[in-house]
Amino acid sequence: MADTEKITINMSAVDLGQIDLLVTEGFYSNRTDFIRSAIRAQINSHGDAIKQVMYRKSMVIGVLSYSASELEARRAKNEKLIMKVVGMVLLADDITPELALATIESIEVKGVLKVSEAVRQSLGDRIKGS
Repeated sequence: MADTEKITINMSAVDLGQIDLLVTEGFYSNRTDFIRSAIRAQINSHGDAIKQVMYRKSMVIGVLSYSASELEARRAKNEKLIMKVVGMVLLADDITPELALATIESIEVKGVLKVSEAVRQSLGDRIKGS
């Protein structure tokens, strides 16, 4: 997987033992393989609900990335961004807090937000989600 995030979960000894049994029997290559498969199965089983929520909330799925030059072009047009993303928002390191404030009305991300600490602090309550 190209760009993954690490998560930590707590499980009962019984659940973990059952996963280990499935791994030992060759159903999965390791614990991580089992957990990823289980998560994908749950996401797929709720696929219609996810699509409906994304449509209703006008959300984008995937990676949304902006550089300083792209935000400068928005500022020149007096445009403010409202970002609603399921996935990742990536704001380049060359974006200053002042530029972010001038061009970003809000960011709502269900997933990962990668921005400099200075930009994160300057946007403050304009950031919702991660």
